[in-house]
Amino acid sequence: MALFKKKEKPQEPEPAARTAAAGLKDQENQKQSDSAVCYSRLEAQFLMGCQGVVLKLYIDNFKRMNDLFGHDRCERLLEQILTYLEQKGGCAVYRYVGVEFIVIMRNRTMGEASRLADQLIERFDEGWDVDGVECLCSVQIGLCSYPGYAENAGDMMKCLDLAVARAAELGSNQYIAYDMDLHKRFLRRQAIARYMGTALANNEVEVRYRPTYDTETGKFTRAEFYMRIFIQDIGMVGSVEFLPVAEDTGQIRQVEYYALDKAASMVAKLLADGKEFDSIAIPISPTLLMQGDFVQEVGQVIERYKLPQGKLAIEVDEYMVGMDYANMAGRLQALSWLGVELILNNFGSGSSGLMKIFELPVNTLKFNRMFVWEIENTSKCEPVVEGLVRIALNMNKKLIAEGVETAKQKKFLERCGCTLQQGFYYAPTMPEKQLPSLIGTSLESARSMVEQEKKELKR
Repeated sequence: MALFKKKEKPQEPEPAARTAAAGLKDQENQKQSDSAVCYSRLEAQFLMGCQGVVLKLYIDNFKRMNDLFGHDRCERLLEQILTYLEQKGGCAVYRYVGVEFIVIMRNRTMGEASRLADQLIERFDEGWDVDGVECLCSVQIGLCSYPGYAENAGDMMKCLDLAVARAAELGSNQYIAYDMDLHKRFLRRQAIARYMGTALANNEVEVRYRPTYDTETGKFTRAEFYMRIFIQDIGMVGSVEFLPVAEDTGQIRQVEYYALDKAASMVAKLLADGKEFDSIAIPISPTLLMQGDFVQEVGQVIERYKLPQGKLAIEVDEYMVGMDYANMAGRLQALSWLGVELILNNFGSGSSGLMKIFELPVNTLKFNRMFVWEIENTSKCEPVVEGLVRIALNMNKKLIAEGVETAKQKKFLERCGCTLQQGFYYAPTMPEKQLPSLIGTSLESARSMVEQEKKELKR
């Protein structure tokens, strides 16, 4: 037996592996370099007093293509698209970030840029041949002329982002030119970003709750947190508008941890008042959920208010499941171990597969409200709703239907077995101070309070 062993050198990677790794690193460095060059060239247009139009093209279904066709083939597809843009535009084209392309059209008019956008849209209606495989992808395009709305490269990129977002609202393969209406939206976003933190610090917020009625027990047993923020020169702004701004400007932690503390304090108050209820829920942004210290922060809030298991609920959207499934599942499992009820919103939207959903430690599912609305309009939706309810109940999941506004919707959902219902038929969003009086009461007992709030909201 050998008493001494010669120390072995760490095994060197195979040449092919080193080459592949180096290639990936070179690609990443090249992308970063292209972004930096693009930004500096764009800034130069403003410094030199040039005029023209900037076009931004965004490929909106590329992640799915990457999953289907693989990274290498999709990189070759992007190279094809870059070459096509250079040939068709006849000017500088840059791959900016990810699957975004920037075309700087110096000394071109908006009319010329619009004609190019039309041609690009027409090309993307067809497939791209990559190694004998036809790849179909859709795009959104934003256009913005300069000088004018933007005074520098940073403002120009924000204008283009808004134009692309507006194009996305219209559907696949659309383009939008940045105009005065979008500029008003841009200025509004700037005001929200500027005053959001001040509003929270000064407590210039309106906290409300969306109650959920249990038709089986005949009582309001749940509620969902909702908040509006007062913005100077604008007024009250809802979460649909201020949350995207908070995500884009890095203020999401300040906003949502403020909301989390408010929701937790309400749970503590209801418990102190001896109220019987299921839970109080708060919707959470994927940006915050995937931050490394989120679970720890939630744990600290639970400990601070001494909340028992299941009384604080966190609501996530179904589309988040497909973003990063492994990390998402781990994060949700950690929250479940803390005793948080997990609610999956927009169930049935098709954003992720059913098997993925049911592998998650989710306690409660919330219908996509479009299904509830369609019950009123067509019987074709009824088998879909019945099927989704049956699937959820068979998997021992609770189910909430949101957006219930009519007796017809209420009765159909009850018949299917969905007894947890939320919507204007039962109650509008209620002020924070009124929730303790509403929770645990019947619809009849709460009728006067609910009707009074409906009148207030109509003013």
